[in-house]
Amino acid sequence: MFVSIGAQSDGGDAYDRSPWGNFYFEPIPYRGGLSNLSGDAALQLIAVYACVRVIAEGIASLPFVLYSQAADGGKTPLRKHWLYKLMKRPNRFQNGFEWREMMSGHCALRGNAFSLISGVNSAGEVTELIPLHPDRVGVQMLGDTNWRYWIHNHDGTKTPIARGGMFHLRGLSPDGVLGYNPITLARKAIATGIAAQDYGMRFFQNDARPGGVIEHPTNFKDDEQRTVWRERCQSQQTDENRGKVAVLEYGLKWHDVGMTNDDAQFIDTHKMLRSQIASLYRVAPHLIGDLEKATFSNIEQQSIDHVIHCLTPWLVRWEEALEWNFLDPEDDTIDCEFPTRSLMRGDAAARSAYYHGGILDGWMTRNEARLLENMNPIDGLDEPLRPLNEVPNDQEPTTPTEGLPPGPSPALPPPKETPINKRKPVKQQGADTRLLALAAASADRIARKEETMLRNRPDEERGALYAKHAQFVANALCVPIARAERYCVAQQEFLAMSPHVTIDEFVELARCRLERLAIGIEFQEAAA
Repeated sequence: MFVSIGAQSDGGDAYDRSPWGNFYFEPIPYRGGLSNLSGDAALQLIAVYACVRVIAEGIASLPFVLYSQAADGGKTPLRKHWLYKLMKRPNRFQNGFEWREMMSGHCALRGNAFSLISGVNSAGEVTELIPLHPDRVGVQMLGDTNWRYWIHNHDGTKTPIARGGMFHLRGLSPDGVLGYNPITLARKAIATGIAAQDYGMRFFQNDARPGGVIEHPTNFKDDEQRTVWRERCQSQQTDENRGKVAVLEYGLKWHDVGMTNDDAQFIDTHKMLRSQIASLYRVAPHLIGDLEKATFSNIEQQSIDHVIHCLTPWLVRWEEALEWNFLDPEDDTIDCEFPTRSLMRGDAAARSAYYHGGILDGWMTRNEARLLENMNPIDGLDEPLRPLNEVPNDQEPTTPTEGLPPGPSPALPPPKETPINKRKPVKQQGADTRLLALAAASADRIARKEETMLRNRPDEERGALYAKHAQFVANALCVPIARAERYCVAQQEFLAMSPHVTIDEFVELARCRLERLAIGIEFQEAAA
């Protein structure tokens, strides 16, 4: 009567569970067939476990960012928000990494992941998420677009859960309710891999193939003599004698047994199955130990491809599920994200070139680069730099009166003696023409900035403005800060001693002084 229990017509003696059968004496590995191949059984295949681990650990290791987005695209982190705190501590026995790793592993292995919303405070904020094994959760359809969940408890009872009481993370789904189980879809390939793995284990356990054969020139006299000689030879090459040099007598010859075509096909089967499992989960082969086609020139690109084509869809699935379940649909200013910048950083040389280009092109500030390298910001490095030789095509050079309110231009007191109109352009014997052009462009830009500063700020703030302006002059002209400060002091003294000079005359004076400063010619104080 025990023969019929679990017996299968195609299994033969291997499924005979009677006292005289071989079922209980067979090795432990999977022999369940295709119909009952579960996710846990599929993990016996190293490629499956490696793919699931790569996805689960990759998602769990990324930081979770919750931010409020302004109309201009600016982002403000919301670290006091209840959802941010929930992702850091989802329940009483797991941290954020463990919970996200477990949920991602469930979804990758079974197509669905469930967490019971077990804690809600008086403000309607979720305080605890209890993960559930997908095999314990069932779905009951209540209509075409409505359903509820059933939890199979350990004591055999069932607990109904409303749709809003369950956080459900699903993979690719045929109906929008449950995701496909990838193990079920690929059960033939996975079962083939497990069978090949079991075959290899039994082969090496039993040592079924000898390392070589010994050829006798004639024949042994009888079977007893052959048996005695074989046992003696094996005793000299086993246990502590393994690996010692064998001495053959009476014309005996040793012949190695090399790899046969069957052995080569067995190895190729392993490689093919490993590649198929990697393609099932869209994981880069080198991440699961398949370095056959990986080289030093393409390994970095494969890692980037893994982030873009494998992890990114999973991260978007997480982000959309969290926003759909926990954020107010009316508030479209709050978003969550798992930034992958840390996975795309590259080496130190690549990061340095990236920051260098961003700072010089003006779309990144120096403090932003410091923050990306986990360094504290420094005062004065929050302003973007603008290249001297690059302006938008549609931008005209600003005029002295551009951007000012209507009416007469504010005028500074003219000096007692104004030699400005008689001032000649700066010339230097043997100076390079290109150097003079660059100096003139830099001087013009700084002079226009100084003009705007004086027009828009009251007189009592000029000391503080020029103190800050000195650093700008030093950076723009690449001169020592002491020389830039002397220039700013001279400008302030000129304003104090020349009560009748106009803005245009003052800007012309500043431009000439800056040209001389740029090419290394010291100027005399305005008092002279």
